[in-house]
This record gives sequence, structure tokens and C-alpha cells, in this order.
Amino acid sequence: KRIAEDVEDSRLKQQSLDESDDGGDIPVIPDLEDVQEEDLALQVASPPSIQVNRVMTYRDLDNDLMRHAAFQTLDGDTDLKLLTKVLSPEPEVREENVLWDWDLFTEVSSELITEWDLGK
Repeated sequence: KRIAEDVEDSRLKQQSLDESDDGGDIPVIPDLEDVQEEDLALQVASPPSIQVNRVMTYRDLDNDLMRHAAFQTLDGDTDLKLLTKVLSPEPEVREENVLWDWDLFTEVSSELITEWDLGK
């Protein structure tokens, strides 16, 4: 009976701060607002996704046109084989960029007017 009383007495005695296991720390229950603020602070926004459409060059288009039979028809109905046979390659149709001055503009416009008048 004496042993049971000693066990009870030891449980009821206050422990000194030196004997406690928690090292003097008082556990604190965080507020919900604090937890939400921490969650937002730790989150990193994902970068926006932008769809970039690559513009094909004339050379790429020419190569694709000649390589793929799918480009030989339009909508599955129109046959483009005749057109692809007579298309000129890019180097043949490429022109040098020329700055138009007033003299060149008047020359070209007068030639066009002459052609239109002859056609009427």
C-alpha cells in the first residue's frame, strides 16, 4: 500500500523547471489566419504559358510541299499537283528591296496606266 501512495505522491508533486522535458517551451496553437498567411507566403506563382506560333520560312514551306503528299490536295477534293509543278522556287522570285523614290513611283505608275489603257 505504501508503494501505491508513493507513486501517487510523485505524480501529484510539481516538477521543477529543470526536470521538465519540454525545456521551458510553451506549446502554442497557431491561429488559422497565421497558417493561411504562411501558406500563401510559401507558394510561388507559376509562370504564364504563352503559345508561340512559329512562322515557317519560304524554304520550309517549299520543302514541306515537295516532301509531303498531303499538300498535293486541298480539302481532299482539289488536286494541287499541277500547281506545285509550276511553282517557282523561292530564289527565283525573291527581289532585292529597293527604296522607292518619286521618280521610280511615277515611272511604275505611268507604265501601269499605259497597260490598263491598252487593255480597255
